[in-house]
Amino acid sequence: MMRFLCLLAFAIMPLQAAGPAVVKDAVVVVPVEGAITEAQFYFLRRVLKNAEAAGAKALVLDMDTPGGALKATEEIVQMLMKSTVPCYTYVNTNAGSAGALIAIGTKKVFMAPVSAIGAAAPVVSSGEEIPATMNAKIVSYYSGYFRSVAHLNGYHPELVDGFMNLDKEVKVGGEVINPKGALLTLSAQEAVKVIDGRPLLASGIAKDLDEVCKEAGLDPLCVVQVEPSGFEILAQWITMLAPLFLLGGAIGAYIEFKSPGFGVPGVLSAICFLLFFAGHYIAGLTGLEVVAVFALGAVLIIVEVAFFPGVTFMAALGAALMAGALFFAMVDYYPAQPLVFSYDLVARPMMNLGIAVVASVISMAVLARFLPDLPVFRRLFLSAQSASGPSIPSASLPTNSPSLGTGDTGIAQTTLRPSGKALFGKALTDVVTEGQFIEAGSAVRVVSASGDRIVVEPVD
Repeated sequence: MMRFLCLLAFAIMPLQAAGPAVVKDAVVVVPVEGAITEAQFYFLRRVLKNAEAAGAKALVLDMDTPGGALKATEEIVQMLMKSTVPCYTYVNTNAGSAGALIAIGTKKVFMAPVSAIGAAAPVVSSGEEIPATMNAKIVSYYSGYFRSVAHLNGYHPELVDGFMNLDKEVKVGGEVINPKGALLTLSAQEAVKVIDGRPLLASGIAKDLDEVCKEAGLDPLCVVQVEPSGFEILAQWITMLAPLFLLGGAIGAYIEFKSPGFGVPGVLSAICFLLFFAGHYIAGLTGLEVVAVFALGAVLIIVEVAFFPGVTFMAALGAALMAGALFFAMVDYYPAQPLVFSYDLVARPMMNLGIAVVASVISMAVLARFLPDLPVFRRLFLSAQSASGPSIPSASLPTNSPSLGTGDTGIAQTTLRPSGKALFGKALTDVVTEGQFIEAGSAVRVVSASGDRIVVEPVD
């Protein structure tokens, strides 16, 4: 188990994306290329949290995208709006559909000399148009949502209607920007056009990122370009399947504690927890301090089981630390913002942890009832435990008493975890507990006897 804790800490550390470290006052440049997906959101979230933690000066989205998933777009914009690091967009060279909506979620937009932004009408994933009624509902809601985003960031809210709604004529300052029946797409030169004393959308045209930094008043000599790691998509799936990894880790640990030594169940448990923490670390949801708390909890439980059996305080504290670490590993917390617990913040971690706990309790109850009867596990437990068995030579004793009944007492000759051997009179008998661990040499009492299955409990 201790090997697992070391593996957990050292295996997660190098999984962060390779590249230069984000430092204080750096300008962090993030590529937004290809389709906008959940994986893109996970990547941007990790970079933004690192930028906040390091005290970066600004974040620049180097954008070239035809669009993508509307849900992922909304998540990205929500993240950018609550960021304490100023975010800018450099359209290089395409900010189509979802890209246009993400751009208005940043503080300023800059355009490459040959570039375009706009045309954000929602479509299904295959590219086809959405049925009229559903399309009207989606456009009505999301155009209202992104108009509020545009207003807060100082853009003309009317542009959102032009990007998303075919049924509206768009006017800015009395000038018709887009006629009814067409989707608005702006070239770089159109986007910087000044109407009523301010640009229509973009703050300027820049030929490269150095010019973007100069236009935005940033230091072009302190630019850190961050690329996505090969683990970003894997992290997305791990976070989505978090309850399954928690369930696998809990069941593996339970079976491992029931069996002597360190075997396959312990390895599987270690792998499940390792993947769980690694995925959430890569996705930007947790740091190594949470892993350290989890490891401390596991150590407390191991110390009690190995050296202070029956002292429930240490195990209870260890279990609480482990559960807390698993919970906070799933909390979407940003370092530069105050930690305020809200429904949106804790709903998903609570749901994932609740599913895992309920499923684990049910699984452990089933295993406690049927696991000792499985031949493969029975042979494993008994063969391993016989090495630490009784001082009375088993070869000189009959194995299995022909007539044991409820209430008969004996002495455990091996550690019962939960199965092993007990001595009743002069007969050495295979027994099983109802899930308790009973040390060798302890007095036991039969609670039920049915055929070859003898169930015992400790005698106080």
